[in-house]
Amino acid sequence: MKPLFRFAVLALVLVVVALVSALTAMRFAIHGQEVAVPAIVGLSPAEAERSAAGLGLQIEVERQYYSPRIPEGRIVTQLPLPGTKVRRGWQVRVAQSLGPQRVAIPDVTKQSDRAAEWNIRRRGLDVASTAEMQLPGTPADQVLAQSPPANASQVSAPRTSLLVTVAADAPAYVMPSFVGQPLGSASRTLQDAGFKLGNVSIAPVAANATPPSAPPSIFTAPPQPTPASIIVVQAPPAGQKVWAGAVVNFEVK
Repeated sequence: MKPLFRFAVLALVLVVVALVSALTAMRFAIHGQEVAVPAIVGLSPAEAERSAAGLGLQIEVERQYYSPRIPEGRIVTQLPLPGTKVRRGWQVRVAQSLGPQRVAIPDVTKQSDRAAEWNIRRRGLDVASTAEMQLPGTPADQVLAQSPPANASQVSAPRTSLLVTVAADAPAYVMPSFVGQPLGSASRTLQDAGFKLGNVSIAPVAANATPPSAPPSIFTAPPQPTPASIIVVQAPPAGQKVWAGAVVNFEVK
């Protein structure tokens, strides 16, 4: 019994030792690949890449900013920060300095969207974003505001955001029923409401209807709609959603 007990204890010890060794080896492998991010602010991109490459890191230039302190072309910010522990192969994102701001921000308010963008880009700036809004009484495609404002100083990035007007949506209505009404009164109602009268045609005669008798030798002109004609079909139909300025067609009898 004792030999069996000693064997079990020995096996347990060996398992514990193997587990501790595996955990130690894994931790060493993981931490053995970690490096500290170097300080690269103030370096040129080429210098930063050489410094990072020696540690197995990569440099990615993402943005450009004005800086009164960092000379043009050098790194002005970095992420992760210096001293941060990262794994080899990690990407360090940096921003490059444009030097002090030397470009005047143009005033593009009240210009069209296209003209404003052209004036911004010809000064070496970019359009960061364009927001749109409806403003009654103001023409569409006109710059209402800009950020940064004209002639602003201490600008951080060479980008300008614009607020541009867009055309207001036409008012929506529910089409009423004109069936059974005279064409003349329905036409006036449409025009007063801002709609347009489209095609007006005579409804086809039913197959069992008896046509009026006329002498065979006399030519009968096809009937024409008159203000007194009664509407029997309309398009769009009653109850459909329509917008101001929509065209309405009728069939009358």
